[in-house]
Amino acid sequence: MAFYSRDPELGNHLEAVLQQLELERPGLREQLSITWLVYDSSPLDLAAGLSLPDFWGMAPRGAGHLGEQQRYPASVVKLIYAAAVQAWQARDLLPDLEELRRACHDMIADSGNDATALVVDLLSGTTSGPELPEDPFRSWARQRQLVNQWFAALQWPEWEGCNACQKTWAEGPYGRERQFYGPALENRNRMSTDFTARLLHAVIAGAWVSPLASARLRDLLCRSLDLEERRSDPENQVDGFLGGGLPDGSRLWSKAGWMSQARHDAAYIEAEGCPPMLLVAFSESAERAQDEELLPQLCRGLMTSLQNKVH
Repeated sequence: MAFYSRDPELGNHLEAVLQQLELERPGLREQLSITWLVYDSSPLDLAAGLSLPDFWGMAPRGAGHLGEQQRYPASVVKLIYAAAVQAWQARDLLPDLEELRRACHDMIADSGNDATALVVDLLSGTTSGPELPEDPFRSWARQRQLVNQWFAALQWPEWEGCNACQKTWAEGPYGRERQFYGPALENRNRMSTDFTARLLHAVIAGAWVSPLASARLRDLLCRSLDLEERRSDPENQVDGFLGGGLPDGSRLWSKAGWMSQARHDAAYIEAEGCPPMLLVAFSESAERAQDEELLPQLCRGLMTSLQNKVH
């Protein structure tokens, strides 16, 4: 059963915004996946005091476009690794070390790849290095599946087909990391906007591991919309992404992903005059990767459709 309830009216709003965006972007529909949730009131810590079955029974309204399609997630996969850290620590599988806290902060707040490498090593008990002979490599690869096995055990239908076992790279992978990708890169990370939205929904509502663990993740995801701060940080994960379409006074929690063939974002937004909403958008192709207007326009268009309905 889907974790959100498909709302025909929201579907119509999404379709109208897609049509507008597509006017200047031929082929956009095939390049873009969207999952959009709209809440009647703020879901922050909604799950506190509820059982998980009761929480997941409170399905928010939503709409989507190719939300089940698997795409290369770029740095959005770091949200999975940060969530896994909280799950491991809740079961005393990973100590709460200062260096791990620093790495988690840099992985999410700054999208650091070196920080992500340490987090993946600690989650899986593996390290990078030269290529390995067949038997040692098989054992190493098995360890690298621990995060995948954890999420599969949740039995979320949105997880089917997802893959989160690779580090993120500026120039790599090399050695055993390249070996692990497979000859045709068939073992690359894969995520859908539906799965990403479900995970972010759980974090925002306090349903991931515990309210306290969720709050720690939210602290990492919180973005400043202050223009001076954004100007001082060209890689602020706001400008050119969903947060770039927000009016002054909004609140934003998000994790962006960007590389030569992708521009993605996963965001929870609270803005005056608009119902709270969660929006995940993955866009693929070299053209979309360079398109700094698409995600802000998508966010503004959907918010305007909600504001018009309110007024």
